[in-house]
Amino acid sequence: MSKFELHPQYYVEKQKQEALLARKNVKADFYNGLYDRWQYPVLTREHVPIEWRYDLDPAANPYFMERLGVNAVFNSGAIELDGRFYLVARVEGNDRKSFFAVAESDSPVDGFRFWKKPVELPDTEPGETNVYDMRLTKHEDGWIYGVFCSESKDPNDPDLSAAVAAAGIVRTKDLKTWVRLPNLVTKRSPQQRNVDLLPRFVNGQYAFYTRPMDGFIDTGSGSGIGFGLCADITHPVIDEEIVTSARHYHTVTEAKNGEGAPPIWTPRGWLHIAHGVRNTAAGLRYVLYLFVTDLAEPWKVIAEPGELLMAPRGWERVGDVSNVVFTNGAIARDNGEVYVYYAASDTRMHVASTTVDKLLDFAFGTPPDARRSRDCVAQRCALIDKNRTLLQKAGL
Repeated sequence: MSKFELHPQYYVEKQKQEALLARKNVKADFYNGLYDRWQYPVLTREHVPIEWRYDLDPAANPYFMERLGVNAVFNSGAIELDGRFYLVARVEGNDRKSFFAVAESDSPVDGFRFWKKPVELPDTEPGETNVYDMRLTKHEDGWIYGVFCSESKDPNDPDLSAAVAAAGIVRTKDLKTWVRLPNLVTKRSPQQRNVDLLPRFVNGQYAFYTRPMDGFIDTGSGSGIGFGLCADITHPVIDEEIVTSARHYHTVTEAKNGEGAPPIWTPRGWLHIAHGVRNTAAGLRYVLYLFVTDLAEPWKVIAEPGELLMAPRGWERVGDVSNVVFTNGAIARDNGEVYVYYAASDTRMHVASTTVDKLLDFAFGTPPDARRSRDCVAQRCALIDKNRTLLQKAGL
């Protein structure tokens, strides 16, 4: 029996991909004292296995074309299990449909390889057209939960772009077998996105951070990030949402805001890495910001710096949806290290590394937003005067 011959271009593409996967990441030439940016993306469309995109049969694909192309890889949930690192990425095909795929590495900053096949979610929502942006929570009940956006066509609006967003919920023990639960129901909010599940019970109930929305794009009357309790996650219903981190005029959260990675437990409170959005002449600009909520009453904000945490820089600003950084996954290790996985412009995945201590210092040591330009100048002048005194003491 003669050996089957693949198209010669397969070997060219495979060699390029293996070189990409083997490339070691390095810290970028960036400093702010809070986190390190890593130079190379951890996941891109070029990381997606060749056999997911090409028909390898030369008879069916004589020109070795992409038959099921991939446009972007972004907005990954993240988790560490048994010393290995996993990203559940949003993979967007050239047909605009997104799906989830698991990438694994023994390093938090490079070497991520996709598993053999994408995630096949149980099909329990007949109207569901698109799924994306899964947040992973290792809950104290023993399950790993994935909370994601479940998008459907709005049946009450003839506009073909009119959609309805809900929070879909799955759970797993191994990231391989997924059990689909009913979508989250919030009685006072018709739509939901950017929903996080707290890893611990609150008053014996499952605790969710939500983003109340009147419509698919606009928050409408939604005034910030919400918090609600659910007694039974197999029938997830939230009766009341309390606003935690509120939106404010002329801040990074002016247009809308939402949870990012699931909150991180610390002795001083729950650390939240969220996203804030404002409108500009060039469109919406997404940045990351930080706040901390009380351990016993996790709906109460106890620290919220006025500074943004991260904004797109350089070529991070270029992509399908430019001028955006977004996170829905971070890994906090037992040794205090934190790896924040963030997407640049809805196109590729990057990583930044820091520590819990640094994030807490930033949260509690950075002044809150002074709200007015004059008061912001007063803040800065006070810092300048203090530093001048210190420089004089240092003989400088």
